[in-house]
This record gives sequence, structure tokens and C-alpha cells, in this order.
Amino acid sequence: MSTSKIRRIAISTGGGDAPGLNAVIRAVVMAATNRGWECVGIRDGFNGILNPERYPQGGTLPLTPDTVRGIAHLGGTIIGTTNKGNPFHYPVVQADGNVQDTDRSDELLDWFKARGIDALVSVGGDGSLTIADALHKKGLPVVGVPKTIDNDLDKTFTTFGFDTAVSFATECLDRLHSTAQSHQRVMVVEVMGRYAGWIALHAGIAGGAHGILIPEIAFDIDKVAAKVKERDAMGRQYSLIVVAEGAQPRDGERAVAAAAEIGHAERLGGIGERVAAQLAERTGKDARTVVLGHLLRGGSPTSFDRLASLRFGTAAVRALEDGMSGVMVALAFPNVNYVRLDEVAGRMKAVPMDSDTLQTGRDLGITFGD
Repeated sequence: MSTSKIRRIAISTGGGDAPGLNAVIRAVVMAATNRGWECVGIRDGFNGILNPERYPQGGTLPLTPDTVRGIAHLGGTIIGTTNKGNPFHYPVVQADGNVQDTDRSDELLDWFKARGIDALVSVGGDGSLTIADALHKKGLPVVGVPKTIDNDLDKTFTTFGFDTAVSFATECLDRLHSTAQSHQRVMVVEVMGRYAGWIALHAGIAGGAHGILIPEIAFDIDKVAAKVKERDAMGRQYSLIVVAEGAQPRDGERAVAAAAEIGHAERLGGIGERVAAQLAERTGKDARTVVLGHLLRGGSPTSFDRLASLRFGTAAVRALEDGMSGVMVALAFPNVNYVRLDEVAGRMKAVPMDSDTLQTGRDLGITFGD
């Protein structure tokens, strides 16, 4: 598509919220406006188009420099987000009350065409970028922007939102050291991350944890208990254990808080309570659990995430200006580049076993339960 054909672009934010989303929106709008393009934001992923009756104020929001003024430092997203709005697998309630998985992607493409929208900037994680790739293959010009606090997207050095989540988790660990030491307790801190252990690993090492349990390494609870007993024997009567929500015991299953349903993946949670109960049983110590959960998603983005978001947003507009489609903006540290969406869609970046960060933890004496 030649750049002269672009007049209007749309922005969607999908999946879980992350610090930096508003900064991306501001960057896209400002860069597009400076090229004479109009911008529209789609509410709640694609729900603003596919479920318009939910939005009496309209399923889309005109985005102008005035609309996005002063939002770069704010958490969340002014256009909303969802992890239940996949247009290729959209849950539709039938006349008999049953819910049917329906492909509504053609409706989406017709909506874009009818309103003269020439391209989409899709901001999201693996699920959103998989949708973006499929829309690109159906003919819609699309550029993706990688967003997830979990840092589990392939082909990019990091995603925005990750640094903020790690910084907050680290601050929480700093605070928990003093209370755990005062009461001679084991504190188990459960963090988000789904099936990747990046948040747990980075925050655990930075925050001085004594054990870190991540999905990539099946753990033996007896080895974690042995670490707690070792610290007690040395006169260090407290321990901090960081557990990723997707961590899995060697002889058991992941903790699932809610099973998968149409248009929505399973919800993880509860592994922190399990680990705390098992450590209390094996060590005789008082063990408490802190679940950071959605606290990791909120708040202002760090300067790193804020700058990354602004760089990603403007790079997405440059990609469209250059006629690109079916690509994702990526951070190839220290520069921004582009990778094909089909090289990212459906792939997860796990913590590699040869990671120097992982080795750093081992050299510091942190147990990973293996």
C-alpha cells in the first residue's frame, strides 16, 4: 500500500492492561497527526465494533492531540482493553441461550472499509498479535506493538510494561524483608507471568529473594524447604520465596483458579498458598502468602517503559508510512526494528536455561527448587 493512500488509522489495545499503553496511544496519535492522518481508537479491543450496543457513547473514540494530552504518564488505557474479544473466535449467545464460537472477522473488515480506515495499529501480547497477523493475512494493513508485563513475546528484547512490573515487585520484596525478619517467617510472594518466569526471576534476584520458582523449572518443594532450614541453621530465621503464578511442582500440576472458556484462556492462581502451606508443614515455621496480582499492572510506567512505549508508537506510524504491514515493532537493543508478525504469533519467549540472569541467581545461592 502506498503511503499516499493513508488518511485514517485505528488503534486497538487488547489483552491485559500494562503501564505504557497510554504512552503508545499518545505517540501514535502525535506521529500520525504530524503526517496529516486521522486517528480513531477502538474501545475494549474489538468489542467497540463487534458489540456496539454496550457503548451508548459509541464504540470508537476520535483521537486527537487534545484527546491524548497529558496521558503518557498514566497507567491503563483510555480506550479500554479486553482479553475476550477475538473476532475469529467471538462468543455469540444463540437463541437457545448457548454460546457459540463465531468467526466475525469479515464483519470487522467491512467496518474498516465502510469508515475509510486504511490501517490498524494493534497493541497487545501474543493473543492480540496473533489476531493482528490473521487480519493482515485477510488484507488489512496492520502493524503490531508488543505489550505485556510478562515479557514473554518472542523477537523483542523486552516488552513495555515489564520493567514497571519488575520495579514494583522488587519494591514489595524490599518491604517484606523487614517484616519477615521481624517475625522470623517464610514469606511466599506470588507474581504474575503466566507460563514464563521473567517477572519472578528479575524481581526475585533484584529484591534479594532466597528462592525463586518459575514455570521453566519444575520444582521440588523439599529442596525449597531445605533452603529455608539451611538459613535457619545459619541464624537467618526468615526466608523470602518468589513464585511465578505458572510455576509447577515436579510431581504435580499448575494451580488454576479458573478453567478456560470460549474466547478466554485459563486463569492461573493459587500456587503461592500451596507453596506456603507445604513449607510450613516441612519446616515448622510460620509461612504467609502475598499475592501481588493486578498490582503489577497498575500505576505509572517507569521511565524505561515510558520511553519504550513512545518509541514503539512512533515506529509503528513510520512503518505504515513506509508501506509495511504484517510486522511488529521490536526492540533490538538499543535500536527499534521490525519483525514479521508470523514469526511472533503463537510463540512464547520462556526463560532460557543458559540465561546469564538465571546463572546469576544460582551463583548468589538462590534456590530454584531443582
